[in-house]
Amino acid sequence: MSIEAIAEAGFAPVAASIAAGRIPGAVLGVLRADGAMAVRFGGAAQLEPARVAATRATTWDLASLTKPIFTTTAILRLVEQGRIALDDALSRAIPDLRQYDMDAAERRLTFRQCLAHATFLPAVEPLYTLGQDPDTLRAYVLQRAWRHGPSVYSDINFILLGIALERLSGRRLGEHDPGPGLSFRPDPASCAATERCTWRGRVMRGEVHDENAFALGGAAGHAGLFGDIDGVLGFARRLMAGEALGPAMLAEIRAPHSARRTPGWEIRHPDWAGGQACSPSTIGHTGFTGTGLWIDWERGLAWSVLSNRVHPTRHAETGIQPMRRAAGDAIIAAFDATIRTRGSA
Repeated sequence: MSIEAIAEAGFAPVAASIAAGRIPGAVLGVLRADGAMAVRFGGAAQLEPARVAATRATTWDLASLTKPIFTTTAILRLVEQGRIALDDALSRAIPDLRQYDMDAAERRLTFRQCLAHATFLPAVEPLYTLGQDPDTLRAYVLQRAWRHGPSVYSDINFILLGIALERLSGRRLGEHDPGPGLSFRPDPASCAATERCTWRGRVMRGEVHDENAFALGGAAGHAGLFGDIDGVLGFARRLMAGEALGPAMLAEIRAPHSARRTPGWEIRHPDWAGGQACSPSTIGHTGFTGTGLWIDWERGLAWSVLSNRVHPTRHAETGIQPMRRAAGDAIIAAFDATIRTRGSA
């Protein structure tokens, strides 16, 4: 079975979701470690105010794929350069973090803890409702005494990591070059539309869907990255080839920090979005807008599904999780069938 047939098998549940009107449109890509890649797409990049067809070149709001593709990779590159260590406190990069209380627990949070969502910080806060400018919102994030709770998947962890990156680089995140096919400032005409936002009063297209990232200037550590399928799988290829990160940091993102997570990524667990057919060595991540990327290291295989399931509203049951799982399981089944066929030849 060819790489094209593997992509076709994976796209079948995605195409069914589009045909049923559950999601407007999507693109799926499959990549082997040898560089062979196949892509399938269908449906609409935009339904409102006018229909625009999805294509291979459509740029999608990657939402929380910003976390592993950009923020995690950027932090780990700084570790490789010796500028920070994973177990350094964030206050090394952000000395004014909770600066009015030098004993504050936030000052002891480490890069590793934030990357692995192993902190006491909440999942999310509606920072955008404060109505402040981006610099004042950053100051609020740094000076707030955050309520303590159990470790959860937290945007706040990555907002803090994004601020640390800005301090260490001397540049806003939106000024960074995230790599080919990826951007913090996409051409709206090339982008898939996301939500008809009640706060902003328009359909979002080429502007970040996440309200907090928008309020922080359009790019933050947790969201703001856009990309097409070739950009997302291009990143996966560089990661698999050892070009994006060296051996030590690749080992970090593959090593479990908990039952669900490594620094910056998810690992296979019973209810994750990558399906259950992949190997235990698989890492992946999803984005709220309807995106996802998975890498099965044992098989040397990566796949991505990019969709705009929040268009025109997030308040609809799209079945995105079962669709993602079905796509992943179909891809692995088709890939394994290819290996069996080769083995019997």
